[in-house]
Amino acid sequence: MIKNIIFDFGDIFINLDKKATHKELEKLGVSGISDEIMSVVQQYEKGLISSQDFINFFSSKFSVSSSDLVYAWNSILLDFPLTRLAFLKELSKSKKYRLFLLSNTNDLHISWVQENWGLKLYNEFKKCFEKFYLSHEINLSKPSLEIYEFVLTENNLKAKETIFVDDLKENTAAANRLGIHTWNLIPGQEDITQLFTKKEILF
Repeated sequence: MIKNIIFDFGDIFINLDKKATHKELEKLGVSGISDEIMSVVQQYEKGLISSQDFINFFSSKFSVSSSDLVYAWNSILLDFPLTRLAFLKELSKSKKYRLFLLSNTNDLHISWVQENWGLKLYNEFKKCFEKFYLSHEINLSKPSLEIYEFVLTENNLKAKETIFVDDLKENTAAANRLGIHTWNLIPGQEDITQLFTKKEILF
């Protein structure tokens, strides 16, 4: 029986254009994603380097302006359908499940969300969750097993009583290894509002 639901953020609640950042960076002369770039991005996602250090890396290596980089970096972020917020609020109000958010989200992205949604909407969304885990704040990122173990341990959750919803197969596969139930949601074909019809056998 499921008692706990852990949600990803991007393409679960907020829509993403996952190709946008790469396209925008190419326009700025950043062609190809090298191992060095991936290493910097991963460090940034875990909060191991600051936003300024992240920006400085691209500025010094590719002569990209701060404003251009921030625009390119945040271009992945799209809209937040309010039907999903309504679903989440009803779910939270029911108090049938313990709800958690677990997202690989960095400081620039969450700052964009707060500014573009407005703090009223952002806080309305955030308060639906018992805990709100962002990778850059806990210095861990998916799909490492450590991040799932951290959430289970800190909240005294049993894996067999928990379902994790994420749009990336590598993330749900990692959670599965710990015995957590999962839904690898396919953006554009499925929606989080279908949780109880798609996964009704678990509930």
